[in-house]
Amino acid sequence: MSIEILFYILGFIALVSSLGMISSKQPVFASLMFIITLLSLAGLFALLSNAFMFAVQIILYAGAIITLLLFIIMFLGIKSKNIPDETERFKMMALITVLLIPFTGTIIQEILKMPSHSLAIIIDDFGSLSNLGMQLFNNWIFPFELISILLLVALVGAVTLGKGARND
Repeated sequence: MSIEILFYILGFIALVSSLGMISSKQPVFASLMFIITLLSLAGLFALLSNAFMFAVQIILYAGAIITLLLFIIMFLGIKSKNIPDETERFKMMALITVLLIPFTGTIIQEILKMPSHSLAIIIDDFGSLSNLGMQLFNNWIFPFELISILLLVALVGAVTLGKGARND
């Protein structure tokens, strides 16, 4: 199968499943549509020969985060009567779509004006884990450490808030 055809199929699946996620009234169905969107995006990363982002997309996002989200939704037991009435949501989505048409047209015109270049990946080790690690730990070590401290503080805060809510 040609890479271009596979790209269009995966892009179409991502588009349709993301529209299904937005238009769904049930949170569990929206989460399942989100999983399909993430898996199709992982396929697009695979087409770009980016094995690391492919694995992260499947293992971290589609595997861990969405599973946790589904667990929370099912644990809370959200009933249909607790979901807000959104009878006007399709009108709002249509209005936003109409408002975005000039913006989208401008973007398409600018893309068509761009000089055509080969879309082939030039670098041999593009998307490799060793290249990412060298970039991350040589050029981006300070932001990497700041993010790890931020995540540690968020973890401690979540445990503290959870412990305080249980004692009340």
